[in-house]
Amino acid sequence: MRNPTDCQHPTEHWTTIGELRVRYLDWGGDGEPVMLMHGLASSAHWYELVASHLRHKYRLFAADARGHGQTSQATGGYDWQTLSDDGVGLMDYLGISRAAVFGHSWGATAALNVAARFPDRIAALGLIDGGVGRPGGPREPWEVVKARVRPRDVTGNREQFLDRLRHQLSFCWNDQIERIVQTMVYEDQEGQIQDILRPENHLQVMRAMWEEPASELYSRIACPTVIIPAGPTPERADTERARQKQAGVVAAEKDIPQCRVRWIPETVHDIGYHKPEELARVMDEFLSGLG
Repeated sequence: MRNPTDCQHPTEHWTTIGELRVRYLDWGGDGEPVMLMHGLASSAHWYELVASHLRHKYRLFAADARGHGQTSQATGGYDWQTLSDDGVGLMDYLGISRAAVFGHSWGATAALNVAARFPDRIAALGLIDGGVGRPGGPREPWEVVKARVRPRDVTGNREQFLDRLRHQLSFCWNDQIERIVQTMVYEDQEGQIQDILRPENHLQVMRAMWEEPASELYSRIACPTVIIPAGPTPERADTERARQKQAGVVAAEKDIPQCRVRWIPETVHDIGYHKPEELARVMDEFLSGLG
């Protein structure tokens, strides 16, 4: 894989899929097609640092999901079937009959759904720190879950917003990340930063996750799959959350046919910011090993 300094930015394109006006990024290339799906309240730009290490070998493309980035602010359609239709609709528009799909965080569960609902269209599946349920007892009632749902905190003006992220991501912050994170928010009339994903649409996403947990789809996955979890940093290694995550990964590996796990150690949820080259290497090794 080449050094990212010799790469070009992806090209920006627009198309209509159903009622959506979809903005997507295309890194070009003549290799095997790979569709990239971003996380909640994120954008297609999340993959830029990772794609720079892969674009010379694969045909990479990533759309802003409905309600995210510059794609239409749809008032509905945040259920898994519609989101899967959106992804396959982009493949149809691009003339791609079959592709690998990788998703990060919420996008990992979206990718899992595409693979489960359209098995003839997906050659391989990658779940990047997401798509893994928490094993345990019965689900809580929706009203209990709903009461806890809160969009992420992006309050303040642009400089305050960036200052918080500079502090949180001080170990990997650079000009590229500063540009990327601003594709996920907008400045309102009072000069305050807001998530592009509207609260009412965020709530619909959470309802879909509650109604159809990722674990219900594992047995339906027919393609080779890699789970790429973020290994905790040392100070978080012995927390309850880390133990739950470990148990969830073990359960998913057991229940998804043709599944393997490749932990990326001592990193954060946004692996693509912190260790993009290592993430790209794991993705490439998985895809290259498919024969």
